[in-house]
This record gives sequence, structure tokens and C-alpha cells, in this order.
Amino acid sequence: MVHPFLLLQWVEQQLNTHIGQHVTYTWLVMLILFAVAFIASRGIKMVPSGWQNLMESVVGGIENLMVETMGPKGKTYFPLIATFSLFILVSNLIGLVPGMYPPTADLNTNAALALTAFSMTHIIGVKEHGIGYLKHFMGPIAVLAPLIFIIEIIGHLARPLSLSLRLFGNMYGHEIVLMIFFALVPLFLPVPMMLMGVLVSFIQAFVFTLLAMIYIAGALEEAH
Repeated sequence: MVHPFLLLQWVEQQLNTHIGQHVTYTWLVMLILFAVAFIASRGIKMVPSGWQNLMESVVGGIENLMVETMGPKGKTYFPLIATFSLFILVSNLIGLVPGMYPPTADLNTNAALALTAFSMTHIIGVKEHGIGYLKHFMGPIAVLAPLIFIIEIIGHLARPLSLSLRLFGNMYGHEIVLMIFFALVPLFLPVPMMLMGVLVSFIQAFVFTLLAMIYIAGALEEAH
């Protein structure tokens, strides 16, 4: 997919660097999140307003969803889940700004996110249960344990593939459709597609975050 103009790609060309547009726009997303966090945390008041009110609503919503999905123990992993949620959402949304490219429309970014979720799921499982975490892969019947173990391993290995391809397919597909509409009718026709893009951005961030929570919740559970 070739964009007519990407702001940071132009900056890369001027600086003669070749690190990839998904990396430069990932840095941009991180800078945006740092800036919003700084603004929202500066001058915190007992009665929130402005940015503080917005961020408290976002943080409270993510925390409530975590408790409902993972239970009280899940609140320990709030920084990880909130980072997934906010990073993916902002990455999706900046793709709607002319001259910007969503990092989540690149498979490399999504694979990194998915592998992080995959790794943390099993790190948390081992941390919570020790060697007993292997019981999660054995099933309830001892005689079928070798077969269930193979099936479970395949299922777990498919998780990062599913997470990364789902997010990539939706965001990359939306970018292609949006570019086609911009090429055909550059004025008003792309506006409905951009509005739909806002909805897609929120849905995809929610789906990735929810699946990451479900995987970690499964690792926190006791094996039966």
C-alpha cells in the first residue's frame, strides 16, 4: 500500500534514515501517550476536570472491565492491559489523520504486541502456579493427558497468530479502502468511511485487550 504523502516518512527521507514507517509512527504514538499522561497528571484535583476527568474515566473503565473479566487478582496486571488498550487505540486512530499511518496496519507491530501478550500469559501462569502450571495443558483425564497436551500447545501457539492477523487484517483493510475512496472522490465521500474507521479503531482495541485479559485470566485460574 502506497500513501501519497506520509509526514514522518518525509522526515525520514530528509534525515536519511531507514527504520520503517511502522517504527517511526510507533514512536509518535508513544510520544502522544506520554504527553497526554503528563498533561492529565499535572495539577491533579480532588474534583477532576478536563484531561484529568477524561483519563480517570478511561482508567476506571479499563479497571472495571478487568475486574469483571479477570477477577480482583487481575488488577495486578492493570499496567500491562491498559498499555495494550491505549497504545492500540491511539495507533488505530492516528491512521484517520491525513499524512499519518497507523502502526497497527503493519504486521510487525501487531506480532510484537501479540507475542508480548502470549509471553506474559505464560510468565504469569508460572509465577502464580509454579510447575503446577503444566496442569493447564493436561486436561481433566490422566489417560488423555498426552493427547490433550499436544492439542493445548497447538491452541496456545495459535493465539499470537490469531491476535496479530486479526488486528492487522482489519486495520490494513481499512487503510486500503480509505485510500481507494480518497483516490476516487477526495472530498466528501471518504468522510463516512473515516467515521466507520473510528468505530473500527475502538472495536479492534477492545477485542485485542479483551482477548489478552481472557488469556491471562485463564493462566491465573487453578487447573482442574
